[in-house]
Amino acid sequence: MFRTLGGGDLPRNNTKPTHPHPVTSMCAEGTRLYTAALSTGRVTRSEVENAPCLLEFALLRPDPDDANQLRAVPPSVALAQRLHPLEREIQDRRRDTIDLTDAFEPFLTISAQSPANTHAITVLEGFDQIHTALDQATAECRTEVLTVQPGGARSTSVLTEALERAAPLVNRGVRIRTLYQHTVRHSQGTLAYVDRISAGKVEIRTLEELMERLMIFDRTVAFIPTSDDRRTALELRHPGLVDYLIKVFEQLWHRAVPLSAEVTYQHTPGGISGVQRSIAQLLIEGHVDEAIARRLGMNVRTCRAHIAKLAASLGSGSRAQLGFLIARSGILEDPERRL
Repeated sequence: MFRTLGGGDLPRNNTKPTHPHPVTSMCAEGTRLYTAALSTGRVTRSEVENAPCLLEFALLRPDPDDANQLRAVPPSVALAQRLHPLEREIQDRRRDTIDLTDAFEPFLTISAQSPANTHAITVLEGFDQIHTALDQATAECRTEVLTVQPGGARSTSVLTEALERAAPLVNRGVRIRTLYQHTVRHSQGTLAYVDRISAGKVEIRTLEELMERLMIFDRTVAFIPTSDDRRTALELRHPGLVDYLIKVFEQLWHRAVPLSAEVTYQHTPGGISGVQRSIAQLLIEGHVDEAIARRLGMNVRTCRAHIAKLAASLGSGSRAQLGFLIARSGILEDPERRL
């Protein structure tokens, strides 16, 4: 590719001039004889046998009057003869430089454009790349951060990392709004983390079920995962996409309950709680226990305990019968409780 762009190959770093410099390359005997020839006008051929550099550099020429003598070429003429090929080579290199610059100009113009235009969607692969992008967005953030953090209790390492990222934002007075799931209300580690960052403009609300993880900085850049193991993510800078995700967040935020307020679960006449109602909806949709637990931010054992209570309340003896009884019971008919 670069050969066609530049019109020829670039010189290697070890390329040497094709013409040695006469001053640095002339032998000591040649220097003495050339000095003598300039003074006397000529030297004998036999003397030059010990200084072949004089003929190599064309500093002597045959004497037309005596075949055994050599006359000195004026140094100005000899220098011009040596400089001419070097100057021509320099001019050729300058032309190559201009050609290369012209060839790359369109690409330089493209790369100089705003990252928002050239990198509207960037794929981030691996935790290192994801964390680097998040750290940069955090450092540049000045006004607001919106985050959706599904799941239940966080590990100590995750909470420590979150605290390190949130602390500079809180110190700069950045407003932070975070959505968790109701299950974090029973996590002492998460509650301790929330307490440590609550001194600033931090608001936290919870919902029974959330979508996948989401982070939005200054309403200009958003991050979403693209794989279950979260080793791949997208950095979104397209204004339309970011604006859409902000609207989704605001809808969830409006439905969520402040962490400082108590979540009230309404029960049906049959004693079925809101959590069990959510599980019933997911069972009807065909989700397995592991998927239901993940979406509601609880472990599988707790999820199965709720399913057992739901089955007991409806009088079900099997998973297949449970789906039938849920549909017939009408517990999912309240539109305010649908997922």
